[in-house]
Amino acid sequence: MVKVKVINKGRQPLPAYATPQSAGMDLRANIDNPVTLRPLERKLVPTGLYMALPEGYEAQIRPRSGLALKHGLTVLNSPGTIDSDYRGEVMVLLVNLSGEDFTVNAGERIAQMVIARHETAELEEAVQLDDTERGAGGYGHTGVK
Repeated sequence: MVKVKVINKGRQPLPAYATPQSAGMDLRANIDNPVTLRPLERKLVPTGLYMALPEGYEAQIRPRSGLALKHGLTVLNSPGTIDSDYRGEVMVLLVNLSGEDFTVNAGERIAQMVIARHETAELEEAVQLDDTERGAGGYGHTGVK
């Protein structure tokens, strides 16, 4: 288990895992007044949280499946990445992909946050890559069935 220092300047409780095997913690809207997103509109929604992630870790901000399914609300740059050297407020970039307005209320669970380890890569320039069965096959390459 990794320890993450968090300052909560909001009025909502700290994020927590809903069950012992949950991968993500729900993030809540820390707003004074309801925020309405019209169809196809996007807005940054504050959480009131500031974090110091250990080096080698990131926080991934992901949509909540229920909001996506029922209301077409999702995280626009999903997953959003919070780097370990970022010290600003954690904000969630929401977009309404439905045909109806959606109102976010104070304390509403708007996204989930997954803390994940990552590697730092050293890119090595090459003139040729090894062959694979897939090769350069991209989108739709493996077919429908």
